[in-house]
Amino acid sequence: MFSMKNLEAFMELLCGHFDNQAQYEQMKAEGKEFPFARHVNTACNDKITNLPDDFAGIFMVEESYYTTEKGTHASPHLFLFTEEADGSVKLTSFDLPEGSKKDFTYDTFTTVDYNDLKPSAKFTPAVYVEKDGVWEGGSESMFTPVLKFSLFERFTKEHLEVSESMELNGKRTFGYDDPILYVRIPEEA
Repeated sequence: MFSMKNLEAFMELLCGHFDNQAQYEQMKAEGKEFPFARHVNTACNDKITNLPDDFAGIFMVEESYYTTEKGTHASPHLFLFTEEADGSVKLTSFDLPEGSKKDFTYDTFTTVDYNDLKPSAKFTPAVYVEKDGVWEGGSESMFTPVLKFSLFERFTKEHLEVSESMELNGKRTFGYDDPILYVRIPEEA
């Protein structure tokens, strides 16, 4: 079995509380429409029962909150991160456990059997590669024959840079020209 050193370093960058307060304030001052966004990323293998003995991945709950003039929209996800033989890290999206889709957070996530988890049929796994301390990667997924989801991300010690867009028949229906720049919020003592 190979080392999980890259996966552990990757997850160290990714887990925690983040927001784009500085970017949001700058965009607002420039008169640009842009969301205030927060991410809460928490490793959650402790919430999953019956993991195989040799399981080498890390599950993570991603709680995303986007606030615009229309209000706040929550978008929770359950991801599995695995280190590939070449040292890259693969993100596989999983369907949220039954009965927990509306208010899914790490805190409301009780437990689920590993054998009951299902990878998302719609999401193409994203692959991230590290170069000079920066992890970069993404994927394109066809959610339907006419609905494309594009994801590109860059992770550093300073911030998470996230570009997401949805296109319906080639026309963008969600996303922004600039990536969202999430900065880590220090943990309270």
